[in-house]
Amino acid sequence: MGQLFSATPHDGQHQDSSFGLNAYVKNLKIENKIISQETINLINLHLTKGNIQGVNSAIDDALKGIDNVQLNIAVTGESGSGKSSFINALREVGPEEEDAAPTGVVETTMERTPYKHQKFPNVTIWDLPGYGTCNFQPKDYLGKVKFGEYDFFIIVSATRFKQNDIELAQMIKIMKKNFYFLRTKVDFDLKNEQESKPTTFDREKVLQQIRNHCLHNFMKNEINKPQIFLISSKDLSDYDFPILMDTLLKDLPIQKRHIFMLSLPSITEGAIERKRDSLKQMVWLKALKAGALATFPFVGIINDSDIKKLKESLERYQVFFGVDDASLQSLGKDLQVPVKQLKAIIKSPHLLENKEEESIGETLLKYFEKFCSANGGLLATGLYFRKMYYLQLYFLDTVTDDAKVLLKEVCSRNGLTSHNID
Repeated sequence: MGQLFSATPHDGQHQDSSFGLNAYVKNLKIENKIISQETINLINLHLTKGNIQGVNSAIDDALKGIDNVQLNIAVTGESGSGKSSFINALREVGPEEEDAAPTGVVETTMERTPYKHQKFPNVTIWDLPGYGTCNFQPKDYLGKVKFGEYDFFIIVSATRFKQNDIELAQMIKIMKKNFYFLRTKVDFDLKNEQESKPTTFDREKVLQQIRNHCLHNFMKNEINKPQIFLISSKDLSDYDFPILMDTLLKDLPIQKRHIFMLSLPSITEGAIERKRDSLKQMVWLKALKAGALATFPFVGIINDSDIKKLKESLERYQVFFGVDDASLQSLGKDLQVPVKQLKAIIKSPHLLENKEEESIGETLLKYFEKFCSANGGLLATGLYFRKMYYLQLYFLDTVTDDAKVLLKEVCSRNGLTSHNID
């Protein structure tokens, strides 16, 4: 392939190289952090002592903790509450697709049923029978559904939260687990209200009335400050779903945020940015572990192995952000546009294409130089990556931008306004 950069050793202090990671994580919102300050401090301590083996060990432990984590979400509610529709929407699975949670007004969940996320098998959403149903009486409920296995509970209702829902919440609270109330099908409530009162209809007023009704119901049962979220499974980007996701991320242990963040549908620009922040932290950790501490940015040779690794990284990012071929096929079907037309408005599918006038290695060199020129602040921090990791960051930025372009295309074609994509 040929040498594209000349190797030059870096004589500065090793600990300077972690500054970029430290500063980047420090400036993130709490809910977007996947690396603890304790881990960063440990890495810095080893760097200060020149203990590269200790650095690699600390990073290995952090990466294993993030990569191997399991997330189990419990969703419960009465029949007809929209529980199954919510589970399917969270997994980005259509109601008629294979492995979709069955929907209907008849009680379909007779025992706890696991639904793994189609892209992230470490995430399992458990469909639980409603508390107090004929097969699951209150005194037996927690034992039969294996209460201790879940990270948090979501209690779903489409009308008002019943006494069973309130009793379950009280039991969960006693067991010191987090629970959240979802009031579903608010789009139907708004539609019905608008049809019955076309001249006086006020969307925000109706939503506030629904919220106040729920709050009153809980407060009279001595549940203070309940976390209530109004959603529609048909349009997760609207109403309170983005707020729900922010809340869950804040409440989750730091090591479980990464997998949950990646599993969320890219339905708002905020969700897309969160994924980029999470993945960027992983790139930084892996760069430090790879020994990029002792080289200048313009170092190394791009070889066939590098290109293979970069291609794998690019493909992973495309899957995470929903711009891979399978996702584009599904989106094209929904929008009734050819996939070729969607690919024409995004950049990532063309990043590793062969061009007649230059090799892939030469193309990558141009990407590398473009990224470095646009991110001079990174180079000034003392964080010295090898070219592989700068290119991964460039690919990550490109895929992130593609996801935003496709989101805007969806909103434009569906006539959605800006509040749906912020």
